Amino acid sequence: MDELNGFKIDKYNQYNLEEGSKKSICPKCSADRKPLNQKVKVLMLDWLTGIGTCQHCGEVMQLHTYKKKEIKKEYKRPEWQNNTKLSDKLVSWFESRSISQFTLRQMKIAEGMEWMPQTNKEVNTVQFPYFRDDVLINIKYRCPLPKGKKGFKMFKDAEKIPWNIDNIRTTKEAVIVEGEMDGLSYVDDGIWNVVSCPNGSVKQGNVNLEWLDNSYESFENKEKIYLAFDNDEAGQHVQKELIRRLGAEKCFLVDLKEYNDPNELYQKQGKGSLKESLENAKPVPLENIITYNDLKDELHNFYLNGSAPGYQIGLQSFDEKFSTYTGQYIVVTGIPSSGKSDFVDQMCVGYNLKYGWKIAYASPENKPNYLHADKIAKKFAGYQPENKIQLNSSGWKIVEERIHNDITFIDYDSGYDLKSVLAKGVELVKRKGIKCLVIDPYNKVRLKESLNKNVNEYTTDYLTAIDNFCRKYDVLVILVAHPVKMKKALGEVKMPEPTFYDIKGGGEFYDMSYHGILVHRDYEKQLVKIKNLKVKFTNLGENQAETHFKWSPKNGRYTEIKGDPNGESDTIIPMWDNDNWVANLQKEYSNPEIGYEEEKETSWEDIHNGFMKDNEPPF
Repeated sequence: MDELNGFKIDKYNQYNLEEGSKKSICPKCSADRKPLNQKVKVLMLDWLTGIGTCQHCGEVMQLHTYKKKEIKKEYKRPEWQNNTKLSDKLVSWFESRSISQFTLRQMKIAEGMEWMPQTNKEVNTVQFPYFRDDVLINIKYRCPLPKGKKGFKMFKDAEKIPWNIDNIRTTKEAVIVEGEMDGLSYVDDGIWNVVSCPNGSVKQGNVNLEWLDNSYESFENKEKIYLAFDNDEAGQHVQKELIRRLGAEKCFLVDLKEYNDPNELYQKQGKGSLKESLENAKPVPLENIITYNDLKDELHNFYLNGSAPGYQIGLQSFDEKFSTYTGQYIVVTGIPSSGKSDFVDQMCVGYNLKYGWKIAYASPENKPNYLHADKIAKKFAGYQPENKIQLNSSGWKIVEERIHNDITFIDYDSGYDLKSVLAKGVELVKRKGIKCLVIDPYNKVRLKESLNKNVNEYTTDYLTAIDNFCRKYDVLVILVAHPVKMKKALGEVKMPEPTFYDIKGGGEFYDMSYHGILVHRDYEKQLVKIKNLKVKFTNLGENQAETHFKWSPKNGRYTEIKGDPNGESDTIIPMWDNDNWVANLQKEYSNPEIGYEEEKETSWEDIHNGFMKDNEPPF
């Protein structure tokens, strides 16, 4: 057999089980059982789906290995046209910003007509070429607009890389700035090993560092990375994320004094000022040491605005009662088949759609991985494709691209160790910028170095390791933890709801965890209850608060309801939602390759007006 369920098989029957049989000994746990039980056939085999389920250890395993399906993104490249002969007026404008014509020629800055969406017509633009290995990869076009703004766009569907990346290939140090004008200023001052972000910065929300994902190898060999970002909220937001991704131990912060950006500093203080800014750069403050100035902005915001709610998942009734910060972890529990993993998936989909977070899963509970990917894809898309037409539709392809870019599965064939998982999490923070790590479940991702300790000591070591990872890398961890086997009380019909203390090592779980969530299914009313077992800070939610949802078998989504969840079943109305959330999001937000930027001075408008008087197009 070459293919199963649409996936090409790499190794058929990897455990050499008796083909076609319905039961077998378990290759995972049989060797560790008592001699009399080692040959008991506890592994249920389903050859149609290629899945084995052990009735003893609970392991769900793939009977075959599969060839990885690579989704390679196709990029377009602009054609290089050597339009580097610049008009006198453009040269004069750059010189007014202290950038010489020599620097413009060296960096191949171009000028030419280009259709710009902000003006809805062709206008004269300044063009910043992006080369890698001397090959043109992208171009940023920039034109002036009224009221001190400038419009920009990148070449459509081109790869995002840093500007001037070729000049840091072999250097041990690099400077990162926010825009090409700042980069040109450093080059003009004799600092060639400078790169610029292609898409600027944002004041809040997720920082788009796709360019770093595509070029991370260029920064791995650096001993020092200088960050010279604008002295505004947006610039500092990107700087903070770069420190998280590149490592605080490598990063040095450039003090721009009272100036907004490196170009303004260069204009005001002249030659040598940017070189001096690097000589005086300070290392990122030591970890675990906090001064008042580190807290001052947050403290002032607290005085003026109070505590803000944390990150939410997009389910209104749940968001009103629960939110979280990064740098923390959430423990999710519930009896088997209550929907814990499914609700965690919905949380992650929500974080991705609302904030652009990238997610990593270490989830032996959700094997095989392609079925887990199916569960996530259905939540994004609102449906599962039933034929090749749907499978090849544009709506499904953007969902697949979203998962490929933003969701990662950590997979170990030989078992999961927490230390290895967290080490892989660190790598994914640096290379892909993940903001959320899911560990599902706790009992199958073991902390091997502490296995010889008692349950309370083991749990303390386990949660301390997760807490350290969360705080150091500003990541949210969601930990799924099964309770001990729950039993119905005499005369009770329904299974009791577990608490924090019903998790093995529960006392430490309650004391140490920031948040706890219970997922509990009411089979009679076909409702799922989500209950806050613990919320550490009152601004983030309400302890013991409950929300109720219907679960859709069509797409695996938890859906809001109308009616009293404690009332009769026929009065509860689900608000089913089968929309493609990714497609809706693309309609809502404009193309990130196109945008506006505030100009710090009025010179763009002045030049624009000067050109228009001469009946010449602005650049």
